[in-house]
Amino acid sequence: MDVGALVGGAVALFVGLLTWGQSRRSNHRADFKEITDQLRQDVNAERTQRKLLTSYVVDLWRWAKRVGPDTPAGPAPEPPQELDLTPWRH
Repeated sequence: MDVGALVGGAVALFVGLLTWGQSRRSNHRADFKEITDQLRQDVNAERTQRKLLTSYVVDLWRWAKRVGPDTPAGPAPEPPQELDLTPWRH
């Protein structure tokens, strides 16, 4: 066999392996970016829901302070429309 052909084949194999490894690393970076973007969106949605829930609990607390035990209680305040209470409603 020709030594030049073997060397050329070895170099081509080496370059192919480097290219393959680089593409795998860039795919991992893209996957990581996609995962972190999704987590960031989930965290922002959770923060929004927590703020709305906190404001609703504060409204209920104010209503309870205003009504008192010997006052006829009116209806409790309705939750904000954008507050998702489905996990608590069965």
